[in-house]
Amino acid sequence: MTNSIVELENADCILVIGSNTTSSHPLVATRIFRAKARGAKIVVADPRFVQLANKADLYMRHKLGTDVALINGMMNVILSNGWHKQDFVDERTEGFEEFRKVVEQYTPERVSEITGVSAEDIRTAADWYANAKAGSIVYCMGITQHTTGVDNVKTLANLSMLTGHIGRESTGVNPLRGQNNVQGACDMGGLPNVYPGYQPVNVAANKEKFEKAWNAKLSDKVGLTIPGVLEGLSAGSVKAVVIVGENPMVSDPDVHHVEKALKNAELLVVQDIFLTPTAELAHVVLPGASFAEKDGTFSNTERRVQRVRKAVEPVGDAREDWKIFQDLSTRFGYKMEYGSPAEIMAEISSVTPSYGGISFERLEGDGLLWPCPSAEHPGTKFLHQGKFSRGRGLFHAIEYKPPAEQIDAEYPFWLSTGRIHVHYHTGTMTRNSPTLHKEMPEGFLEVNPVDARALGVKSGDAVRVASRRGEVVIKVDITARVTQGTVFMPFHFVETCANLLTNPANDPIAKIPEYKVCAVQLEKAL
Repeated sequence: MTNSIVELENADCILVIGSNTTSSHPLVATRIFRAKARGAKIVVADPRFVQLANKADLYMRHKLGTDVALINGMMNVILSNGWHKQDFVDERTEGFEEFRKVVEQYTPERVSEITGVSAEDIRTAADWYANAKAGSIVYCMGITQHTTGVDNVKTLANLSMLTGHIGRESTGVNPLRGQNNVQGACDMGGLPNVYPGYQPVNVAANKEKFEKAWNAKLSDKVGLTIPGVLEGLSAGSVKAVVIVGENPMVSDPDVHHVEKALKNAELLVVQDIFLTPTAELAHVVLPGASFAEKDGTFSNTERRVQRVRKAVEPVGDAREDWKIFQDLSTRFGYKMEYGSPAEIMAEISSVTPSYGGISFERLEGDGLLWPCPSAEHPGTKFLHQGKFSRGRGLFHAIEYKPPAEQIDAEYPFWLSTGRIHVHYHTGTMTRNSPTLHKEMPEGFLEVNPVDARALGVKSGDAVRVASRRGEVVIKVDITARVTQGTVFMPFHFVETCANLLTNPANDPIAKIPEYKVCAVQLEKAL
């Protein structure tokens, strides 16, 4: 997030797009509720009528995969009415004229035809956001999990720069992370192209810096993303995989392909706290420790680094992750001899500029928001004050592109997947909680009442859902939360695995799969 969570309370307009905030990030949702109570306009854009839409001043139900068109339409209105901040554009950005030429083509009327949102609502959303004193954007995986995920994010950045709602209190572009330490994993170099602190591996100075710090020879070649690893396993170019805290047999698209790839590994090692469907395929399972069984830090969605303290000893043969990594590394020939997580944090601070002033001692209390470059620095509440990290903010001229897969006579329904409030991700933890499991023990398919009548089904009946990759038999929940021709399925349940159906086509840059839209057929199950 460019801004902190608490700042949402003082925004005058909040655009929530592609985020089921109350289900997936309820504490963030409370800040949005407080903003509304203070008089803020809440605009929700989502193909599904999520709970937050009930609280919205304006709800825009756009068609799946039309986010770029919708935001371009809002920016067209802003430019046409002179609501943009020209001084900000001139002083702090570049690429504006090329961007303008593209956006001028996205009139509200044209965008209405693409998205299904009325031209009047597009104009209203543009007015409220552009003319707010402090406009904030909140998004989640409804924006990123598309073959145009990077385009979607860049378009939201365009909107914030066009209106000057960036680099100030209670503004910004604020992605809500999908898991509790995804931000921290990325910060620590858990990506194939960077060292800790997002320092590119193919920059010679970075390579030399980390070779000196770690006393080891390092490669300057970018590694593989998850789709690349699976392709490598299938082709035989990747021989061994270590999977830590991840459950691709439920979470990755086209699960049949995932299973085939993993079974092709000469060595599959899985480190987790439960025996997941992925761990069941492993040659070796390493029992890791839960958050309550280890010391360390988490970095949350607002860049806040917080201490995690051991409350109980690891159960059975479980061990802290860092100790497992250390032993594996030593056995592979690179000796690690850290004495504690505090020592590891000290090293992180020494090689990661944005964490330069962070130590265990300074994390007592509420933690610190990076960048925190020195021991005297208080942390950074919001980013890009005065200038962007790259110097000038770059406008991108983004054209709308439809989803990778289209409906047709054989597969006439759109399927979208997501989360529900009871369960978390692949259910590794929540489905092992008797209370939560009892609350929602099985998956379901949301179907619009008009479609349900045509199929001859009622709530609780089973239907067969098939895509070009697989099929699932699942019970129906008849609801107007989804529009006619669209169905929704939560992905938490291995017994009715939504990712048997989803399309593995991915964004060409980020390589994130298109979980949010694919084509399916439905029929009543006998």
